[in-house]
Amino acid sequence: MNPITVQQMTCTRLPTEAGTFQLCLYHNSLDDKEHLALVMGQVQDQEDVLVRLHSECFTGDVLGSLRCDCGPQLNRALELIASEGKGVVLYLRQEGRGIGLLEKLRAYNLQDEGYDTVDANLLLGHQADARDYRVAAHILQDLRLRSVRLLTNNPDKLESLQKLGVRVTQRVPLEIEAQAENAAYLATKVARMRHLLNTELFPLNLRYVQPDVPQNGLRTRPFVTLSYAQSLDGSLTDEAGRPFPLSGAQSLRLTHKLRASHDAILIGIGTLLADDPQLTVRLVDGPNPQPIVVDSRLRFPPTARLLHHPNRPPWIVTTETAVSPHQSTLEAAGARLLRLPAAADGRIDLMAMLTRLLALGIQSVMVEGGARIISSLLAQQLADRVVLTIAPLFVGGLNVLHGWQRPLPAPQLPRLRHLRYQRLGDDIVVYGDL
Repeated sequence: MNPITVQQMTCTRLPTEAGTFQLCLYHNSLDDKEHLALVMGQVQDQEDVLVRLHSECFTGDVLGSLRCDCGPQLNRALELIASEGKGVVLYLRQEGRGIGLLEKLRAYNLQDEGYDTVDANLLLGHQADARDYRVAAHILQDLRLRSVRLLTNNPDKLESLQKLGVRVTQRVPLEIEAQAENAAYLATKVARMRHLLNTELFPLNLRYVQPDVPQNGLRTRPFVTLSYAQSLDGSLTDEAGRPFPLSGAQSLRLTHKLRASHDAILIGIGTLLADDPQLTVRLVDGPNPQPIVVDSRLRFPPTARLLHHPNRPPWIVTTETAVSPHQSTLEAAGARLLRLPAAADGRIDLMAMLTRLLALGIQSVMVEGGARIISSLLAQQLADRVVLTIAPLFVGGLNVLHGWQRPLPAPQLPRLRHLRYQRLGDDIVVYGDL
């Protein structure tokens, strides 16, 4: 096998918004691609030079696609190198993690059908990551760098360079804030490609699934996210009607982030009576959602903290015939009663409730409890996403599925797709679409 050689063909001055670089084009004996090096400052015979290996991404680098983080990563790498006054960005012509632009676009179509970025590549007959860093290692050697600090979130890139003889003294994170369009893509890189990213505050893309859209294209209800915590044995609490803290501090912060991304937050009256929650966004920056309580018999107490909500008095969904001695007190405190016909069992008709909420401008609802509300929405197929926090505890208490009046046959039980997982402290969070 002939050894790989690289040859620097020419260099030119390249002023950019980040600063002025030397742009050098390399020919190599391994492939027919023209790889590039953007060099700032004196790097020859230097230790700990800041280096970024950046794989070409036409859609992200040139068109500003939001499906990935490539363009922002390239710009950030140039800025970081400019702030130090020296460094190198290798622009490697390895589009689509080595599969080329045509196949990358085909992979995008598969991703739109629900496959993640890894499975899309595999279905097309490619490796999950087909990149080769041999030419990159030879270019760094040609530039005579003694050692590098590598700008990357990808341990495989660092390990590959080390195996090729490049001395890497440090991994420098290159994290870009996740967007709704690329959160699932980045989470897949964490879960399946070992990338080191902080997924705690990844946004959830509420537009990913369009719920209940009939052929005429008119939505009939809001997007519904079920968000709750349970123990390893599936318990929500040790005893019905009693609060039982399960989530850790990081998971609670995620819950507040989720609240801020929805128009409304909904609970059952049982949760209100047990926990007396505030249902506000306090642990992160963001707007408070509209609090909604499902209360078919109008048991809402006049002492509830929700009546002192900082800017959104609660909506109470109840039946047309429910009466309460506290109704005038509740309404005087700002509560709004939404009266709906009762279902056959005397409880709120959940589909009628969601239709009413959509008519009132609520596009997305986050449901935090209790067990009966969550299980009823699952049973009636009125939920679109589940965000489940699993705490490392055994409780032996109330399971969410106890809310169903009778067990459903296995084929009728809801299943999750587009799964994502992340660890927050000691908790595991599972995301999935229904």
